[in-house]
Amino acid sequence: MRILLVEDDELISEALVKALTDQHYAIDVATDGQAGCELVEAFAYDLILLDVMLPKLDGISLCRRWRSQGLRSPIILLTSQDNSTKKVMGLDAGADDYVVKPFDLQEMLARIRALLRRGNLTSSPLLEWGNLRLDPSNFEVTYDQQPLHLTPKEYSLLELFLRNRQRIFSCSAILDRIWSFEELPGEETVRSHMKGLRQKLKAAGVPEDPIETVYGIGYRLKSLQEQARKGQVVQNRVSPAQKQQTLVEIARVWERTKEKLSHRIATIEQATTALRQNQLSDELQFAAEREAHKLAGSLGMYGFVQGSRLAQEIEHFFQSGKPIDRNQTLHLSELIVALHQELQQTTTGQTPQVSSGDKQPWLLLVERDKSLAKALVVEAATWKIRAEVATTPTLARERIFSDRPDIVVLDLCANTPQDNLTLLFELNACTPPVPVLVLVDRDRSIDRVKVARLGGRGFLPKPVTPSQVLEAVTQILLRDRTTAAKVMVVDDDTQVLTALHSLLEPWGFKLSTLDCPLQFWDNLETVAPDLLILDVEMPQISGIDLCQSVRADMRWSSLPILFLTAHTDADTMQQVFATGGDDYVSKPIVGPELVTRILNRLDRSRLLRNLVETDALTGIANYRKSSQELTQLLDLCDRHQQPLCFAVLNLDHFKQVNEWYGHASGDTVLTCLGELLRRHFQSDDVVGRWGGAEFIVGMYGITRSDGVKRLAEVLKALHQQKFTAFDGTQFQVTLSAAAIQYSQDGINLAALYKAAALRQAQAVGSDRGNSPKA
Repeated sequence: MRILLVEDDELISEALVKALTDQHYAIDVATDGQAGCELVEAFAYDLILLDVMLPKLDGISLCRRWRSQGLRSPIILLTSQDNSTKKVMGLDAGADDYVVKPFDLQEMLARIRALLRRGNLTSSPLLEWGNLRLDPSNFEVTYDQQPLHLTPKEYSLLELFLRNRQRIFSCSAILDRIWSFEELPGEETVRSHMKGLRQKLKAAGVPEDPIETVYGIGYRLKSLQEQARKGQVVQNRVSPAQKQQTLVEIARVWERTKEKLSHRIATIEQATTALRQNQLSDELQFAAEREAHKLAGSLGMYGFVQGSRLAQEIEHFFQSGKPIDRNQTLHLSELIVALHQELQQTTTGQTPQVSSGDKQPWLLLVERDKSLAKALVVEAATWKIRAEVATTPTLARERIFSDRPDIVVLDLCANTPQDNLTLLFELNACTPPVPVLVLVDRDRSIDRVKVARLGGRGFLPKPVTPSQVLEAVTQILLRDRTTAAKVMVVDDDTQVLTALHSLLEPWGFKLSTLDCPLQFWDNLETVAPDLLILDVEMPQISGIDLCQSVRADMRWSSLPILFLTAHTDADTMQQVFATGGDDYVSKPIVGPELVTRILNRLDRSRLLRNLVETDALTGIANYRKSSQELTQLLDLCDRHQQPLCFAVLNLDHFKQVNEWYGHASGDTVLTCLGELLRRHFQSDDVVGRWGGAEFIVGMYGITRSDGVKRLAEVLKALHQQKFTAFDGTQFQVTLSAAAIQYSQDGINLAALYKAAALRQAQAVGSDRGNSPKA
């Protein structure tokens, strides 16, 4: 356990450090308030001992600051002032306990142990794992009532895992928790102490290693029951039936309570009227603030996001405590009118939007920079991304608890570094992990390897524009679709197949299992998996034989193949890789290792596929890929009798753009158009570049007239865009589009393309008669 002591009296600090070190705590010492503040920003502490009278920044102010920033570590205030006023001030500032100098060391140590137990939600002073027991009060470790003799660091390691049963600790996290910053060694030291602890536990007769190595991540306390393994999932999974039942119950509650809205809004209007007449009493102001607060919570719970935001802004007006000028009063009135309109929709039969069926990706931005946050939220709407802002990791956790985001943008420059890294770790521990894009200060050094290990999917140096953030977000979301990949498993052991279902399905994989290898090819054609898992030893046909036959078929030659095997000898491994296997996992299967290897293999497969299927300059599908997708959509249209709008788009006079302004400017135009197309069309639309300045769009289930409206938005956006050439000259470009409809204008892709080419003279917004505008 790691403790921070902030004390300027050397006599007291030396005695405390000695006593706490003898109790196996790792101690950091700061001699003034500013130094203590810097240490808390850099490291995570299990407890803080804080003197009240400190140089530079007093203890009560420091305690208040930490609590306002969301610090949850227990804080004990130390002071020589034994009066109730100071105690009240300290406890009101957020301290958990108050000790008056001079104090008895044993009493102090007992208070520390009590707070540490409370902070770790451990009601009993004994920490147990089966017959293994650790008593923090006397620092004894026993197994079957026989003492174990551990070194101080081995003791601290065991205590760390016993106190944090659900948490995975990386080597760097362990260093942060049980080594002080003055003695901070390398990660190999952690491994060495871990090895020593395991050897002593084994020698004492502990039948199973209580500490589990999580492949590629770190260590955690092993569960005593298999069912507890499923409890490691950070995010609770709810079945569709349960979710639907919840929605029904919420809708019923809404019907019973929505009539109360008019009473709440009436109180707010009454307070606003009194405010305009300079007659607002404290009682009425408090009532308006309370009703606005209730509205913000209730509307948000039922899915009326805009109404909740309006109520929050109204609440801030009444709780600010500052005089409100005429302009602010007018703005408050506008907010109330907008809230009225929102509430009218809710009381006229509108269904609460609590369904999780919203197709728009949800982005959570953890950012203190209000200007960047506001600009990004506004820009995200044009990308068809729903964005929300949390100013601290604590607020982010509260928001994530109620609704899991599709992606998080985390600014490491905001808040304390350790809080940010802890949040990053927690998001990566979700099942499946929440992807995180990290914003970093260009001039500040950062351990990118550490951030990547904790789950960071990408980095962007600040300053950064909202468009750059959203471009990176879009790429990560596209990349993260691999978690919905189809995985086919062939293994004659049905128990293994059952275990893999429970292991992989929570990660979003679509799992298809087969226990008879003779039926392999029929199932392979039907499933068309993104990854294949084969058991090495099976009756009739081995996994090695199946792998060889798959690699010999050109249609499946690039399919990622992962082997399960109980044999790790050199001959078996040579066979696995010689026949075309990409990777292997040893039995018995370690869950995190298998998932990690599957995700890594799918990422590499996706990367290779993108190189083949994606136009590098525009980021959209090339001719080959988009043609395949369009053909599939046409088959879908034919089966379900649905329309499809097919459009051909051409940049006007693009050759002249390259000649007059340079090829680099031409590339910029193409990149911009690719971004616009990705932004304006949904994931189920087909967007492709068919060469040069020609692009195509296929919109399933959309008629020509509706498709023309969507295309007009793209044309308008591009026509308003200004580009800058290498010599500083600014210019604009235009785009022509021709739209036709399946099956009225053609029954296959070739016929549709020919019809669109003939319709070019009637292109939407055509400007072919003019040159690029300088």
